[in-house]
Amino acid sequence: MDVNEKDIIQRAIGGDQTAYRMLYQVYEKAVRGRVSGYFHWKADIDDVVLESFQKAFAALPGFDTSREFRPWLLTIATRTALDHLSTIQREDQKKEGILHKASSEGAEGSAQLTDFTPEEEIINDEVHSRLMGFIEELPSLYKDVMIKYMIEELEYEEIAKELDLELNTVRTRIRRGKQHLAQMMLRGEVE
Repeated sequence: MDVNEKDIIQRAIGGDQTAYRMLYQVYEKAVRGRVSGYFHWKADIDDVVLESFQKAFAALPGFDTSREFRPWLLTIATRTALDHLSTIQREDQKKEGILHKASSEGAEGSAQLTDFTPEEEIINDEVHSRLMGFIEELPSLYKDVMIKYMIEELEYEEIAKELDLELNTVRTRIRRGKQHLAQMMLRGEVE
């Protein structure tokens, strides 16, 4: 990390809005590149980029300036993308449940809401395959919990009950599982 960048980070920590803008301008493209592979909608990518910077700037006072800034920021971006992807999957599952209920009650046209173009299907399949591959590589301590959380999209309480674990244990394993996934994704991606 060069002295100029350290100076900009120190100014940002001190609340200098110009320094925040400079950091955003320098790293926005790298963050966007990191998260764009997880989503096919530009709005999702934009949301994750913005949220990543918000989280990084909020955590900046605790940043160790002897470390490299870029990998730290990209780790935050990857974790934010995983969280956002998980939220999207939960929302999609809820929508599918509503659509299934509506179609079983005779509602017409509901199937059209879930139709994807062939390109969107390929992207969804690729993202799902990558995520499944990373989850399969997790240590067994986290693997079962993360499958229940990210794939089956169960709530913490449901996971604790199914796996006969304490609720705090489930929370800890999910948090650490996300950290492991983020690290694997960082190693597995070409920048």
